Amino acid sequence: MLQVLGLVAPVFLLIALGYVSGVRRMLSDEAMRGINDFAFWLCAPALLFVSAASGGGLAAHGGRLEVAFFSCVLLVYAACLVLCRGVARRGLAESGLFALNCAFGNTLMMGLPVVLASFGPAGVAPATAVIGLYSLIMLPLTTIVAEAGLSARARPLQVLRATARSVIRNPVVMAVLLGHLWALFLPPPPAPMQRFLHLLGGGMSPMLLFCLGASLRDFEIRRDWADAVAISAVKLVVLPAVVFGAGRWAGLGALELSVVVVMAAMPTGANAFLLSRRYAVGTERAGAAVLLSTVASVVTLTAVLGILGR
Repeated sequence: MLQVLGLVAPVFLLIALGYVSGVRRMLSDEAMRGINDFAFWLCAPALLFVSAASGGGLAAHGGRLEVAFFSCVLLVYAACLVLCRGVARRGLAESGLFALNCAFGNTLMMGLPVVLASFGPAGVAPATAVIGLYSLIMLPLTTIVAEAGLSARARPLQVLRATARSVIRNPVVMAVLLGHLWALFLPPPPAPMQRFLHLLGGGMSPMLLFCLGASLRDFEIRRDWADAVAISAVKLVVLPAVVFGAGRWAGLGALELSVVVVMAAMPTGANAFLLSRRYAVGTERAGAAVLLSTVASVVTLTAVLGILGR
């Protein structure tokens, strides 16, 4: 257990440092935005692209990892949507956004740094497979559900076009997709190119963790705390357990299984909050879920890594 704490402690210390910096306004909003943009638009895409292009993702495991992981994510999403709609009697849009909070994890800002710290560079390839498809699958799906719930006149083709434009503009998704295409049709990138991309991607972890901590200052748990507790329980406990079972059934290797379970154990991602804010539905609930699940993951993620390490 002490070894596990030694792995995750630097991660959460960087998040805490960012939070303190954000609360005390040690850096201006413009400076924080610059750090986040550099990490999101350059560092993360560089690391994910070189991992996928060098044989990670589909080229490495033939899609078994993706099927095992996302079948569980979609199962949890559907179950939460149905329960919220049928039991809590909430609208379709609100139920879809609630389900997204339960099923969408912070795999980039927190997941990838944790994987790097826990499993080293070898863990980046299976993590890349999850990160690229997470936004590509879950955000368009929830957008369609929200549009259908808020407007009976919503045109599916128009919604799909708008969603496709947002996906194309996402550097993380495009980096993974382009990396997969490179791996399918071209030899691995030349050594100088790989060294450059690894050097650029090396700055990702500390900057993204710092920015994640700073962003937590904007969230509160004063309202909707009961929903935030329920969301956190599903996201941090139920989803990792389901993914573990599916991964074992799919015959994933030890490293692949460990990485997908850790990725499933990530707290609710900020994109779930951003989508709620876009539709002005459940915004405070999503913010509370992001904050509470991130704080609670100090305990749950340590436990997950300890179990996987046995």
